[in-house]
Amino acid sequence: MNRAMWRAVGRAALNAVVTLAIILLLWQGVVSLTGISAYVAKGPAEVWAFLFSDGDEPGSAAENRAALAPLLAQTLQDAALGFVVGILAAIALAILFSLSRGVEAGVMPLALLLRSVPLVALAPVIILITGRGSAASVAVIGSIVVLFPALASVLFGLSRAHPESLDLVHVYGGSRLTALRKVNVPGALPSLFAAARVSVPGAVTGALLAEWLSTGQGIGGMIQKFNASARFEELWASVAVITLVTLVLYNLVQIVETAVLARMGMTGTLT
Repeated sequence: MNRAMWRAVGRAALNAVVTLAIILLLWQGVVSLTGISAYVAKGPAEVWAFLFSDGDEPGSAAENRAALAPLLAQTLQDAALGFVVGILAAIALAILFSLSRGVEAGVMPLALLLRSVPLVALAPVIILITGRGSAASVAVIGSIVVLFPALASVLFGLSRAHPESLDLVHVYGGSRLTALRKVNVPGALPSLFAAARVSVPGAVTGALLAEWLSTGQGIGGMIQKFNASARFEELWASVAVITLVTLVLYNLVQIVETAVLARMGMTGTLT
């Protein structure tokens, strides 16, 4: 089991390195091959120098990092809020749908309708109801991005329970809720982890969108200001930092998923 876990962790680390390399190559390709002015477009080397090379101005890189740190912290806080609300709402709805097909038939069409409407179109209504700049607007916008993919994944996991196990619970007098708690939910753990993993970039995207449209804080709120004031080094650095942090968080969730599932003996999910 430990060997399988470490193999999966190694694969996750290798995939992260390969993904990062591809992102850097694509980034440099866009900067070098599209003909964008060097004044506007900043490549990986320029961003690295902006954040870590002091150059002719002592302390400038440290000041740049210090300026971006609170923006990153705010965006991660907003992303965490949307992630938690979205995942909890997805789990609650999936359990409710599993317990009552009538509720699923009544609510799922509305959920699919909302899913088909672009979030940018829904955002003004959400902000009008929750209040501009409020934590509620961040939670709602961020959770919507997380909710629907997570709901589909959790529903799929809950539906994969073995009929024999469910029949055994019923034979011993267990209710549908007992079967759900004893059989469906434990069996859906891989799908729950998959939902959490996929929801990490979604939560970050939702946070950036909420900051851009509602709060004006964090990286999402500052990107437009950086662009308007021609602070292109800050613009590219902030995008690079949040992309790198999202990649790291995604792989951390994958590593936790690998460790937990290996601990529980669900080695089939490690392949």
